[in-house]
Amino acid sequence: MNTARQMIETWQHVFKLDPDRTIGERELEAVCQSGTNAILVGGSSGLTYDNTAELLERISRYKITCALEVSDLAAVVPGFDLYLIPMVLNTPDPAWIVGQHRAAIERYADFIPWESLIAEGYIVLNEHSTVARVTHAETSLTPEAAAACGHIADKLMSLPVVYLEYSGRFGDLETMAAVREAVGHARLFYGGGIAGAEDAARAAGLADTIIVGNIVYQDLDRALSTVGAVKARSV
Repeated sequence: MNTARQMIETWQHVFKLDPDRTIGERELEAVCQSGTNAILVGGSSGLTYDNTAELLERISRYKITCALEVSDLAAVVPGFDLYLIPMVLNTPDPAWIVGQHRAAIERYADFIPWESLIAEGYIVLNEHSTVARVTHAETSLTPEAAAACGHIADKLMSLPVVYLEYSGRFGDLETMAAVREAVGHARLFYGGGIAGAEDAARAAGLADTIIVGNIVYQDLDRALSTVGAVKARSV
């Protein structure tokens, strides 16, 4: 059986679905059968155990890897293939680096499927996003400062994933390139503002794994076009 690290190494394109948003059955089927490598379930607000479990049950009808990005302990549901654990690297608040993680382990250590966990070093760069507001992220980083975060995650912390998160807008290419240069061992995830095939291809030129989220709920055809664009770019 593949380890969690081996599983994410194959990911080029991932759709991210939010349990707090509505997606019809036809649209969900199209997403799950699109050729994407995985479905990532997560969000920054409005997650509950019930809406997360319901979305997992619907996705489970399809043969697709399904991971949960853990942002709220109340919404942790058993049965996912992987659990991605964010650590926000550009926040002055230690609660979002290790504090909440420590509290969770103190409470649930005996029940944690350690072999299915992947730690993510998040660099949050859109000041208007919910995740930036909730985590008090310092979003006005220069490309050099963002790259330093990448080095910390990749070399000092040896995290398997560095996640460059613009959450709602397309990223600054200079910053993206600087982080790409800094990351040598971790897998570089990119998410934010991908509105179609062209954006997806540009991001795929700098990141290992492209996360596509909001456009699924706005324009399904454009969302689906990102799968082929990413995989063509990586050939």
